[in-house]
Amino acid sequence: MSNKYKYLVLLGDGMADEALAELDGKTPLMAASTPHLDELAKKSELGTALTVPEGFPAGSDVANLSVFGYSPQKYYTGRAPLEAANMGIELGPDDVAFRCNLVNILHHQGRGFMHDFSAGHIPTAEAHEIIAALNQDLQSDELQFFPGISYRHLLVIRDCPKELETLELMPPHDIIGQDIVDHLPGGYGLPLLQLITSSQMIIHRMPKFRERLDRGEVTANSIWLWGQGKRPRLDPFAELFGTSGAVISAVDLIKGIGVLAGMKIIEVPGATGYLDTNYENKAAYAVNALKESDFVYLHVESPDEASHEGSLEKKLQAITDLDHRLLGPLLQGLEDNFPAYRILVMPDHPTPIRLKTHTSEPVPFMLYDNLKDAVGSPDGYNEKTATAADNYFAEGWRLQKHFTKDYRS
Repeated sequence: MSNKYKYLVLLGDGMADEALAELDGKTPLMAASTPHLDELAKKSELGTALTVPEGFPAGSDVANLSVFGYSPQKYYTGRAPLEAANMGIELGPDDVAFRCNLVNILHHQGRGFMHDFSAGHIPTAEAHEIIAALNQDLQSDELQFFPGISYRHLLVIRDCPKELETLELMPPHDIIGQDIVDHLPGGYGLPLLQLITSSQMIIHRMPKFRERLDRGEVTANSIWLWGQGKRPRLDPFAELFGTSGAVISAVDLIKGIGVLAGMKIIEVPGATGYLDTNYENKAAYAVNALKESDFVYLHVESPDEASHEGSLEKKLQAITDLDHRLLGPLLQGLEDNFPAYRILVMPDHPTPIRLKTHTSEPVPFMLYDNLKDAVGSPDGYNEKTATAADNYFAEGWRLQKHFTKDYRS
């Protein structure tokens, strides 16, 4: 049976934040220019959802699994294997994938500090040169690096020892400005530490990067390993929710969840995962995807990247661009093409600028149905109005079922 509704999830990664003194007690979501979000809020269901269950890391992997509708308690095995799925990397039953960031470590007085978790948002082509050099020197039957996008890459260890799989490894964006010595893998993690130190020597031997580093430029001078896990098994999205689905994102993690869920991955020209992403193309491709699929998961990374940088200016820009350049065209496209549609707007997790990292507090959501006016808020869509709605999903993964509950109506 064909569904009369089309469903769109608009995910602003890390969009939720704290009240800031420099914004007169407002959050970035409250202070940014968001006329389209605020208009929808007047007639939408508002509420909050806990996307990171207690005991789980406050990462985009756990949180987006929840938003997709998958219980992390049942399905989560780690971040890197989700990315591996989108990259077409086959993992055997005892193989472990590690996220491999290219980072910039600042050396001062014999100590190393995590300066930039993205190596200055290194261009993909240059990053691939480094990954190729790492494989040339370090690849073996048991170990291989796989190139991704910008600073995001993977290491796979075949038949990985259990002690490496279970190590607690710190995401580099959680230790910006901190001495890395307390966060390096030790004990059973010595093989990983050796890979990190070897990578620094390999990169320094590459003239292009050595010269830039000598000039004080922010580029890659090390790898950082974290987010490891074995391949998960997700039940097909269509079986759980009764509708076909597609995913639009610049990030392997989000696309990997879609691959494992049996969803179609839509590649959008100009989608970068940063402030320069092509919002207009994302809107157009989402509307076109909904002509073939009934459900689209549209992910925007830029608010999270701005938060990790601690840049209020960039976060305000990211939220404003999401509203003006993405949501505006989306609403017009939906109105022009589909008689009935629903939109779920939410972050995956908060990423407070003050902390420059993720937290696990509940996130605000807004559910708009163009055929059913709800009692929303005249004060817009933000953390305050969503909390005041007193509509809380303690198990955030259940929100997806609530969103698509009338699929066959």
